[in-house]
Parts: sequence; structure tokens; C-alpha cells
Amino acid sequence: MASLAHTLFYFVVALGVLIAFHEFGHFWVARRLGVKVLRFSLGFGKPLLRYRKSADDTEFILSALPLGGYVKMVDEREGEVAAKDLPYAFNRQRLPVRFAIVLAGPLFNFFLAILIYWSIYLVGETGMRPVLGPVEKESLAAQAGFRAGDEVLSIDRKSTPTWNLAMSTLFEQVIDDENIPIEVQTADGRRETRTLIIPQNVAQQPELLADRLGFRPFEPKLAPIVDKVEPGSPAAAAGLRKGDVLVSVNGIAINDWAQWVEYIRARPDEELTVDIERDGVRTSVKLRPAAVASGSDKIGRIGASAYIPDDVLKSMQVEYRLGVLPAFTAAVAKTYDYSLLTLKMMGRMLTGKAAIENLSGPISIAQYAGQSARLGAMQFLKFLAIVSISLGALNLLPVPVLDGGHLMFYVVEAVKGSPLSERTQALWQQIGLAVLLCLMSLAFIMDIERLFN
Repeated sequence: MASLAHTLFYFVVALGVLIAFHEFGHFWVARRLGVKVLRFSLGFGKPLLRYRKSADDTEFILSALPLGGYVKMVDEREGEVAAKDLPYAFNRQRLPVRFAIVLAGPLFNFFLAILIYWSIYLVGETGMRPVLGPVEKESLAAQAGFRAGDEVLSIDRKSTPTWNLAMSTLFEQVIDDENIPIEVQTADGRRETRTLIIPQNVAQQPELLADRLGFRPFEPKLAPIVDKVEPGSPAAAAGLRKGDVLVSVNGIAINDWAQWVEYIRARPDEELTVDIERDGVRTSVKLRPAAVASGSDKIGRIGASAYIPDDVLKSMQVEYRLGVLPAFTAAVAKTYDYSLLTLKMMGRMLTGKAAIENLSGPISIAQYAGQSARLGAMQFLKFLAIVSISLGALNLLPVPVLDGGHLMFYVVEAVKGSPLSERTQALWQQIGLAVLLCLMSLAFIMDIERLFN
């Protein structure tokens, strides 16, 4: 129950931030360009909070259902407009003004992503060096000639100072290219470039890459001592605490943390008897690893990390930080790259070159929100940036009902010299709504299947 509440809380927080920025874009540009805004609403349904400075000002509303929002402007198509407000009506504005107001929502989602990445690059983050551990036999990495001890320096000429950055860059690159050049520094100090060849079926289903890749981070040999335990995790439910020494599991002696992890991963949802030593006293606990999706398989996870001595930790860590201008340039480039990646993935799904299983619905997004929040503020901010970019890109698609559909109508109006008839627009909006509902239903079905697979 605590885990569900945690997930729902961060899902609502994420939605609130993303929707607020999107709708604020419409609101701010409308006000700047002289259009009167009647209402700014976060959420739908019954209003929970209202605020309006005076009867002639914008009414701000927080509503009960946090799955969207809207900005209501003065518009003759939506009701009678007082004579004094006619000059400020949206429908009476010049085409460039209407175009800018509609475009502002998606653009503000991209601005939010740039702001988040800029802040991350400025503050900096500490990560693990991208050094490879044992490479799995017959994996894609083994076929490309990667070996334990290789440190990944760049992927397709993009610098990768940390393990997380290297893996995210690699997974993004799979969408663009099936032959990926990766520069490494070998264990004996030589620089080499290796080409990772991605089979077509993996390129179509990037989630298979985790299974087929064969990369594992280098892990120094660690004693089987528990450090952090996630609240609400199987480890917490079993009563494990910081400092517990793992002695044996189901009668098998535990020699190091890697052995423990391998044993747990192979036994999702099985009840295990674990002997531990706490403050010099031995005791036993019952532990049932949670079943977590990993590609097409399920692995066990308990939500506990190993104790790592300070000297070992420092030898594997690297701090990645940029100056003001380089950070801003990198943030813009990251947002641009991920925007293109999102559109390419959408295009691949439409043309059948990528599996429809790549669709994520509200359940998956909620799970990602909760998982990223558990990993810390930095990971949650990265999650927000990625979803904000996806929301901006999705809204620019030329589908009636979405912002991109309205922009498409305006382009037709500019070419034609007059707007499409209200009847024609209404017909296309009904078609667009049907397409959007089908897409949302499909994403929801994919979410349900993931829950029960």
C-alpha cells in the first residue's frame, strides 16, 4: 500500500508539473498577444480550489481529476461575447497570433526539458565510470569484441563519462543506427573503436536490447553486507537492516554480494530462507523477491544495496559538471536529440518498423514516476524532462484535437486564404478524437499486459 501511494503521489506531481507548463505556455503567450483568458484550469471535473483577483481577471482553478488541463479564452465560437471583449477574442485575432498561442503549449514543454537538463549539467552529478564487467558469451557485446575492463569513452562521438549516460546514449542510438561505433579505453590503456551491430529484430524492439546486449558494469568484489533498504520493498518487509551480514540463503553460503544478486535475480517471487548476522547474533528471515520485468523475462529484486567502502567507491566514481554556456548548449542538444528520437520512434511504430509494445500508457508512466523518485531527485527530474519532451512532440502531431491539428488547420488557412468551415473542422476533430482514443486504449491495453506478464 505504501509503495502504491508513493507511485500515485509522484505520478500526480509529474502530471501537475507537465500540464502546468504546457497550459502556462498557451496562457502566457495569449496574454502577451492581447487575448483575454477567462480560465486557467489544472485538471478536470469538480473544482477543488479557485482564485480570481477580480470579476474581470482570469480565474485559476485546481480540479479533482489531474489528467489534463485547459486555458479558456474569450471566443465567439464558444458562447456570447460582450461587446467590450470582442477585440480580445481569440477567433478575431490575426493568423500569426492564433498560431503562436497554440504553438506555445508544446514549446513550453521543450523549454521545461531544457531548463531541467541545464540545471542538471550545472549542478553536476556523480556517477559510476562506464567500465565493463564480464561480457556475456555469444552476446552482441562479445561479438563486437568488447572485453571486461573496457571503459566506454564515447558512443557515435558523443562523450559518455558515466555508466548511466553511456547506456542512455546507446539505447537512443539504436533507433537511428544498426551499426554503432563505440570508443573504449582498454584495461591496459589503449584506445580502440568497436562497432556494435544491432540485429533488425532488436532495432525494432529496443526492449530486447537489454537481453541481447551483454554489457554489465564492473563490480568490485564486495562483502555481502546490506547498506540501504528501500521503504516498502521485499527487503524491508523481511526485516533486513543496514549492517546485516548475509550468511546463507536456503542453506547455501554467501561469499560475496555478486553471488547474492545472481541468486536473487534467478528466483523471482520465491520464498527464501536467509540466515543473517546482526550485531554478532545469527538469525533467520523469510524473504520473497519481487518479480520485475527485464526485457522479455522476469527477475527477482528485493530493494537493498550493498555496503561499499569509501576507497572502493571513490575509485569508481566520476563527477560530470559543465559551465553555464556549455551546460545550456548541452541541454538544448539533449532536448533536440530526444525530440527527434521520439518522433522517429512514433514514425517507426506507424510504419511497422518498431513494435507497438513500445507504447507506454498511464500505468507505465506512473510506475516510471515512482521508480525514478526512489532513485533520487536527479533521476526524477530526468524522468520529467523525457516525458515533457514526449508530451511536446506528441502535441505537435497533425492530429485534430491536438495542438498540431489546430496548427495544421492554420497552415491550410494560410494557403487557402480563408479558414476551413466549422463543419469541416468539426468532422476532422471527430476523426482525430477517434484516433486518439484508439491510441490511448491500445497504450492502456499494453500497460495491462505488462502488469500480468
